[in-house]
Amino acid sequence: MTITHGGNIYALARQLGCAPEEILDFSASINPLGMAPGVKEALIAAVSRVPHYPEPQSLTLRNALGGQWQLPPEYILTGNGATELIHFVARTPRPVTLLIPTFSEFHRAYPEAKLVKRWPDLDGLAVVTRPNNPQGDLLPLAAIEGILQAGHALIVDESFIEFTEAESALSLIPKYADLLVLRSLTKLHALPGLRIGALAGQAIPAMLPRREPWQVSVLAEAAALVAIEATGHHRATREFVTTERAWLTRQLTLPGLSPQPSVANYLLVKTAQNPADLAKWLAARRVLVRDCTHIPGVDEPAIRVAVRTRPDNLRLIDLLQEYLCAAQ
Repeated sequence: MTITHGGNIYALARQLGCAPEEILDFSASINPLGMAPGVKEALIAAVSRVPHYPEPQSLTLRNALGGQWQLPPEYILTGNGATELIHFVARTPRPVTLLIPTFSEFHRAYPEAKLVKRWPDLDGLAVVTRPNNPQGDLLPLAAIEGILQAGHALIVDESFIEFTEAESALSLIPKYADLLVLRSLTKLHALPGLRIGALAGQAIPAMLPRREPWQVSVLAEAAALVAIEATGHHRATREFVTTERAWLTRQLTLPGLSPQPSVANYLLVKTAQNPADLAKWLAARRVLVRDCTHIPGVDEPAIRVAVRTRPDNLRLIDLLQEYLCAAQ
């Protein structure tokens, strides 16, 4: 399969001859409220440390995450984004089953993986995204525990879990040695340009000796340390996304469009239109959405759109109504 990602505002800006900031990006699902208060100031203060190497294994951040997640810091591995950690783990060859649909980088990391839609049909290491990406539904924690009790090693990608009120699979790590939980530190905290993520599990101490040092820059760590403590911002974000997602779902229920239920900060929208044509038409008007046509496990034509601010969401709705009217 062809691996594509959202968020490539730079390519579209070059194509249209405009500044990247002029692109309205619904293809990447980042906190619509932006960075937490204090993060920008922390970045500015950390610039003075750029001439120095960062901590080899970012122990300060691991300690802070361990305190929040109630895990020993030696159970936590930080990295240059969740994607970098996926590929680090994939260096160890083993049979893998992907519960599809799932994040596209798992397909790149495990090109020979078995693909299934139901969790009992698993072999070897199982990979689950929670909430599912791009569908936005949530596999119950009891189902996660059932996979582990059946004797499967498991990676649970919870890059978007912080947009929900669901209990994290992190709570299962003390009970199960074969569980790894992947967390993005860029989605909720609006830090994708800094590249930072974390992986947690009992297996981490055995991984550390073969881990390259300096995977987290001084700027990324400084931002993350402030962002993860901004619990008020996290709460405000969840409240905003819950309300705005419900509104956006109603507005997207148009002739030829069918938004699917979601607990995340994005919506999978089934469409009677050609998703590639729709995405291309929107891109020409400086709006990016995800065409989900070629994602394994997405069986009907669909696009994925992020939940953004009300003015941004209104712009998307206006354009979609224009497109659908012209298509009639």
